[in-house]
Amino acid sequence: MKNFLKQIFASVIGSLLGLTIFSGIGTLGLLFLVIAATTSKDTGPKVKDKSMLVFDLSMKITDSQPSSNDFLQKTLAGVDEDRITLRKVIETLEKARRDPRIVGIYIDATKSGTTSSLGYASLKEIRQALDKFRTSGKKIVAYGTDWNEKEYYLSSVANNIVLNPVGLMEINGLSSQPIFLTGALQKYGIGVQVVRVGKFKGAVEPFVLDKLSSENREQTQKLLDDVWGEWRNSVGTSRKIPPQKLQAIANNQAILEANTAKSNGLIDQVAYQDQVVADLKKLTASDKDDQNFRQINITDYAEVSGKSMGIERNSENKIAVVYAEGEIVDGKGEDGQIGGDRFAKIFSKIRQNEDVKSVVLRINSPGGSATASEIIQREIKLTRQVKPVIVSMGDVAASGGYWIASDSNRIFAEPNTITGSIGVFGVLFNGQKLGNNNGITWDTVKTSQFADNQTVSRPKSPQELALYQRSVNRIYNMFIDKVAQGRKLPQQKVAQIAQGRVWSGASAKLIGLVDEIGGLNVAIEYAAKQAKLGNNWEIEEYPQVKSLEERFLGRKLQAAQAKLGIERTKIQPANPLLAEFEKLQQEILILQKMNDPQGIYARLPFNLKID
Repeated sequence: MKNFLKQIFASVIGSLLGLTIFSGIGTLGLLFLVIAATTSKDTGPKVKDKSMLVFDLSMKITDSQPSSNDFLQKTLAGVDEDRITLRKVIETLEKARRDPRIVGIYIDATKSGTTSSLGYASLKEIRQALDKFRTSGKKIVAYGTDWNEKEYYLSSVANNIVLNPVGLMEINGLSSQPIFLTGALQKYGIGVQVVRVGKFKGAVEPFVLDKLSSENREQTQKLLDDVWGEWRNSVGTSRKIPPQKLQAIANNQAILEANTAKSNGLIDQVAYQDQVVADLKKLTASDKDDQNFRQINITDYAEVSGKSMGIERNSENKIAVVYAEGEIVDGKGEDGQIGGDRFAKIFSKIRQNEDVKSVVLRINSPGGSATASEIIQREIKLTRQVKPVIVSMGDVAASGGYWIASDSNRIFAEPNTITGSIGVFGVLFNGQKLGNNNGITWDTVKTSQFADNQTVSRPKSPQELALYQRSVNRIYNMFIDKVAQGRKLPQQKVAQIAQGRVWSGASAKLIGLVDEIGGLNVAIEYAAKQAKLGNNWEIEEYPQVKSLEERFLGRKLQAAQAKLGIERTKIQPANPLLAEFEKLQQEILILQKMNDPQGIYARLPFNLKID
């Protein structure tokens, strides 16, 4: 009965909050209701001397802040999803390095984390920040029960790596397993015709082949080799293990038990979590009777002021950081998409803002609509004529993602960034056989030969395919020209390295598609230098999605839920079979996002995923 009353009370408060928000009652009234529910003061996080910073690998890390709608919906629904931006993680780790109250970092890899949602480029930026923390003389302790390559890639930088006695470690290399829909489309009578340019343009292969083409296999193998090579070198350097030995472990052992992992030098200790906690109590000078060591988690510590440590800046000179994250789509786009019109307006606004002295475009996109890419790129070009525009490539900046990067002052990427894919394609579906098999037929009346060329009731004629091919060729040649001009490369060379081929950041630098190897902070420092700002600048992020009131509301609602004893919902990881269905679902979602008005796309292969 007690829990039932709590749930009723919580529902009433949730309903009141929802009504307050949507009926437009002022912010002060809303905050009054929330504060009344919590009956506590928001005094901010407290950091005790000799504290460990807890870095939970299960939290969600993204480039940009969540939208206000996403933020409020998840908070009100009670979804327990710790979320922080990549830049905030790196900034917070640097703040901890300088903070004398922080004695070390505890990497918690005990949960089935969401680090799999991050690519190796983002993980490398975090890893470099952790490595810098360690070189300051402070300790990093990592503990886990089951490590995969991504989690271990971060954890391997620790001074002391501990694995549970029953735990396992996966060191079996990297793979990519695309899914092909050709057989299913044929079975259900859905016809597919393709127009494309570039022999490596693998984005269309899932619809017309039942396995990788030799060209696509070649580029995927080279990409995996580059990323895996960087993994072996970075992990090997931290653990003092030759890359050749790591390769032998992947070839011959793959899954290692705790004692085997220790004998191979991958970990330092086999122990239970309570034993690790006991050691951390000593490191933090915690009381023996305390249940845990003195600590603060990274999301709370991120809210601690860094002014005294020279982290936070306050200046009228702004460096705009624009997060282009997701599919590139025509129109305004939704949250998690790069809408051509919306991002064009962002750059137009930045261009006219005299306080903004320089721009960093952070790209995490496989591309998408060619039309939207061109609309965005035009505004970037105009902005560059007024102030420097620097590109920072994240996990992926390919095809349309590279299109919008091509005409910038400088391009930065990590060695394991996925980029390139300079190619164009169109996919033309028809349901003639599907309809006929179910007793459906079509007939047409028209005034000219091509009046019905947009129909899905039949395959396209050779003459119609020629029209589409002409459009694809035109867009491809435009793409080549833009890269040649923006990168100051001969067109012939661009034509050779284009062809829709995907490159790693390291390879892209060698062929001139990337200028320098480095992460987001390196790009920001370069932008400040280009604008001759010295240290007199601060960051202004775009799109601007969350207000101070919403941040405050989120903290208050979480406190209210904790006081009321509301259980928050954990998102459970999918099992391997469900993961394949989710992969198929993602393919369908990608098709739904394809809205280019000309039906022409500059996009990475649909299901290129590295595991």
